[in-house]
Amino acid sequence: MTTTQEQRYLTFSLGAEEYAIPLLSVREVMAVPEITPMPFTPSYFLGLMNLRGQVISIIDLRHKLGIKPVTAHENGVIICEMQAGHLGILVDSVNAVVTPGADAITSPPEVTGSLSLECVAGVFRHQEKLILLIDLEKTLSGDDRKAMSANKSVPRPSSHKVA
Repeated sequence: MTTTQEQRYLTFSLGAEEYAIPLLSVREVMAVPEITPMPFTPSYFLGLMNLRGQVISIIDLRHKLGIKPVTAHENGVIICEMQAGHLGILVDSVNAVVTPGADAITSPPEVTGSLSLECVAGVFRHQEKLILLIDLEKTLSGDDRKAMSANKSVPRPSSHKVA
């Protein structure tokens, strides 16, 4: 990949707004899987899923960012590759892959004292809508990262039955 090549992003909806993450960080997109809840976790942590033998944490990104979900859409899960491991994020809908021009992405506005804007890496316009570019690494707390790292080391259950 050359430095002049424009980066592609996967756009998705959270509530009434559109967001995007770099397409290179997306492993796959899927319907909402069976999720095993975990006790004593934050309210945005939905639980764990098994993806072809790999245990992956699932969070509700809407709840994490304080966004009211929209019930008219079909929810989806985006499996993302992150430094701490893989993470599934629940979104209202997955929309499209877009390639904004290199000069189309601008810095987010500065809002004093707003923790929620720390995870916004930029803003760009696509089809008359503003899309916020999310830095998923910045949405996670230290505890979130520890939980993801711990899930990488969970052993797979054996496939043989006990008589």
